[in-house]
Amino acid sequence: MNGSSSSDNLSNGMGNLTISDRTCTGVLCSHPLSRDIRIESLSLTFHGHDLLLDTELELNYGRRYGLLGLNGCGKSTLLTSLGLRELPIPEQMDIFHLTREIEASDMSSLEAVMNCDEERLKLEEEAERLAGQDAGGGEALDRIYERLDAMDASTAEKRAAEILNGLGFNKQMQAKKTRDFSGGWRMRIALARALFMNPTVLLLDEPTNHLDLEACVWLEETLKKFERILVVVSHSQDFLNGVCTNIIHMQSRKLKMYTGNFDQYVQTRSELEENQMKQYKWEQDQIANMKEYIARFGHGSAKLARQAQSKEKTLAKMERGGLTEKVSRDKVLVFRFVDVGKLPPPVLQFVEVTFGYTPDTLIYKSIDFGVDLDSRVALVGPNGAGKSTLLKLMTGELVPLDGMVKRHNHLKIAQYHQHLAEKLDLEMSALLYMIREYPGNEEEKMRSAIGRFGLTGKAQVMPMKNLSDGQKSRVIFAWLAFRQPQMLLLDEPTNHLDIETIDSLAEALNEWDGGMVLVSHDFRLINQVAKEIWVCENQTITRWEGDIMGFKEHLRSKSGLYD
Repeated sequence: MNGSSSSDNLSNGMGNLTISDRTCTGVLCSHPLSRDIRIESLSLTFHGHDLLLDTELELNYGRRYGLLGLNGCGKSTLLTSLGLRELPIPEQMDIFHLTREIEASDMSSLEAVMNCDEERLKLEEEAERLAGQDAGGGEALDRIYERLDAMDASTAEKRAAEILNGLGFNKQMQAKKTRDFSGGWRMRIALARALFMNPTVLLLDEPTNHLDLEACVWLEETLKKFERILVVVSHSQDFLNGVCTNIIHMQSRKLKMYTGNFDQYVQTRSELEENQMKQYKWEQDQIANMKEYIARFGHGSAKLARQAQSKEKTLAKMERGGLTEKVSRDKVLVFRFVDVGKLPPPVLQFVEVTFGYTPDTLIYKSIDFGVDLDSRVALVGPNGAGKSTLLKLMTGELVPLDGMVKRHNHLKIAQYHQHLAEKLDLEMSALLYMIREYPGNEEEKMRSAIGRFGLTGKAQVMPMKNLSDGQKSRVIFAWLAFRQPQMLLLDEPTNHLDIETIDSLAEALNEWDGGMVLVSHDFRLINQVAKEIWVCENQTITRWEGDIMGFKEHLRSKSGLYD
């Protein structure tokens, strides 16, 4: 089964398990029969590296938590520890942690979602067995029917179909075998299964990564109605704003809890940090003044010496009581693309282009448009409408069935897509990889090229298998940027990047003088960098007249899930 719902709770409310170089300890402080989880003295170690130290985690029933923190701080490791019950969690609380796509089998996607509900299946089998007995099952059968009613078992197929439909599966796709879907679509089936199970604790790590904008909007509208405990890691601020009632910030090996959605968290954190810095500065001024007084008058006249001693006691008392810490700021990365100068238009032109992977199933029919170095375009539209296909037509990886794609003779295009990570030799370091890819360049030049994308020091020379997914993404950006393209085609560049890194990427794109075509499910990134929105649908491309947030409202009204 996808996800985790084991129940290895240790006695005395203590958890202390080591699995795969991960150690997690904590003390359960909420009542074992409570619907809330409160764990004190929580510590989490991974490969001997402390991710959390003596902190507290509180998850209350009916709340939806966004888990935030910089790449590599341990968000996914914490979710895994919760999902595997390495932390003490009341036994009656079922947990589902979405970890991987559904297995490829002959089961249809609809069956795969429904068959995950083990309790319902067991009860239905038992009911059938009892009903077949001569005595008719009696009270035992009545109790099973009561439980099935409570689980809404009679509507199971309808609910499963609705969830799959919301995630982009039409009737034909719901009947298709799971083995006939790609990994991304099987991940959607796994997500549908998680939502269908409706567990007490639902743990989702980047659930929008394999979704188009339409499915993202549907998921946001669905999760904001989730009434149990949800913990979600997401790099989409927009999604966190729509879904979350609380934010947990993972920083400096502690968990800090905030009430409200992402925007409210930003405001509250900013106010708290401002007050903390004021208090810190006031205390430091007081300490400096007292120390100066003690140094000057500690050995003076009796009266001044007494005052100096009094200040020494005050100082010692302040230090014993605990001084305010200086605010530790997250280290913000700065990305930089090298400016490339101008090429006269037309730089990239589509003339009456028709394309399909077979002549019978066309994706585009007679499309005309041009992209220049001042173009900043976001492609939107449902999965399968041909957004990634259009990028491949731009690069020449695919050739039209009819019409032509004209490229300027000097145009250099670089395309970012998720499969580039498969190109990386994970046994090599980022530095050696860049030296191999671009021979003849000095080591210092390569270090600087990688450093431009926030990978510095040890991270440049350790094997890339030890880097987080976000750090690997930065190596790919460094590799692409070193080619100094005039046109960047970005296909889902935000997967595996944290919020701060996405903002750095947006800033770098806005400062760069080349052209850009973007495919992304991140509404906020599109809002930050795109000047035009093009909708790919029904074999054609049309320009959306409003901004991306207007397009989101349009999708929301289409979803039929408005409050």
